[in-house]
Amino acid sequence: MPFMVNQQILLAKLDDLKQASLYRSRRMIESAQGVVLQVEGRKVLNFCSNDYLGLANNPEVIASFKQAADQYGVGSGSAHLVCGHGREHHELEEELADFTGRERALLFSTGYMANLGVITALMDKGDVIYQDRLNHASLLDGGLMSGARFKRYLHADVENLQQKMQSHSLGQKAMIVTDGVFSMDGDFAPLDKLSVLAQRQHAYLMVDDAHGFGVLGSNGAGLVEQYQLSQQQVPVLVGTLGKAFGASGAFVAGSDALIETIIQQARSYIYTTALPPAIAAATRASLHFVRQDSWRRDKLKMLVRRFQAGARQIGLALMPSASAIQPIVLGDSLKAVQASDYLFAQGFWVSAIRPPTVPLGSARLRITFSALHDEQHVDQLLSALQGMSA
Repeated sequence: MPFMVNQQILLAKLDDLKQASLYRSRRMIESAQGVVLQVEGRKVLNFCSNDYLGLANNPEVIASFKQAADQYGVGSGSAHLVCGHGREHHELEEELADFTGRERALLFSTGYMANLGVITALMDKGDVIYQDRLNHASLLDGGLMSGARFKRYLHADVENLQQKMQSHSLGQKAMIVTDGVFSMDGDFAPLDKLSVLAQRQHAYLMVDDAHGFGVLGSNGAGLVEQYQLSQQQVPVLVGTLGKAFGASGAFVAGSDALIETIIQQARSYIYTTALPPAIAAATRASLHFVRQDSWRRDKLKMLVRRFQAGARQIGLALMPSASAIQPIVLGDSLKAVQASDYLFAQGFWVSAIRPPTVPLGSARLRITFSALHDEQHVDQLLSALQGMSA
């Protein structure tokens, strides 16, 4: 007899998730991304998107996409190393390398694939990887898949990391891996201190700046730029293009030797179809706006300050975040779901984030801001939050 999946076992596991308030569901969006969304027949103010600079529906970015689609079609046809690497891909890589101050950059189809590919290409059995306890799942998975010894240090705790590295032999290849901006807390990794420690220990430092790239730094090149760290100080820089850039995909930037090694050895690069050329063209247009429109970053900072001040006035406890990510920890998963549902009923979309995305007992509302929000939107959200806690 053919093997049959036991449906009752699957249904029981799904029911367990529901009983624990950990069941995930999708809402269907019926409009383009923006601060106002049409969701399942109703309009809501969007406070859960990573479109930090409001570029996902920018008319000029869309025009670049359409023009490239007319010229190159929709699909890339194959992997980069077969026949999928086009002019738009190549020019975007060169522009990203210049923007980040690195020798070269390499495109990946997703941020998850970039992190898996980079870590598994550079690390192997017998090596050791040190990861922040709150790193993104893709970084943790990359570390586990590499086969290297895997050690996690306390969140943003350089002293704890240093203690764990005391037994590290200088002849042993090592890598320190961290998010730049932590996606669920909104705080920053201490990259300046991590860089000093990595150089002292002759270890790679890999930074995934997914939520800082485009938003932080004097030119928008991210947290690494804000700390003014060079390619030598941060040899492995990863950024995503589907957040502040409003497009899709990801990249790794570093030395010529690093990029060539990843091209030759990263399975998630070698064995996947390249991004559509039109996406690369749209991303190049987004990069132009990131470089040119500093007002977007300035406005984002202003909105965050306004929200923080208003939250203090109504007695809301926020996490220590200076980024566009402003979490409110509620602790209990059911409480977080109920709060999110209440806000949605009031016309505000704020996601409830629960374990295993965050540690047990730290379920939260994850509020994010876009440069396309205005002060009135912030004030309306604060009023709804005050009503929720009343």
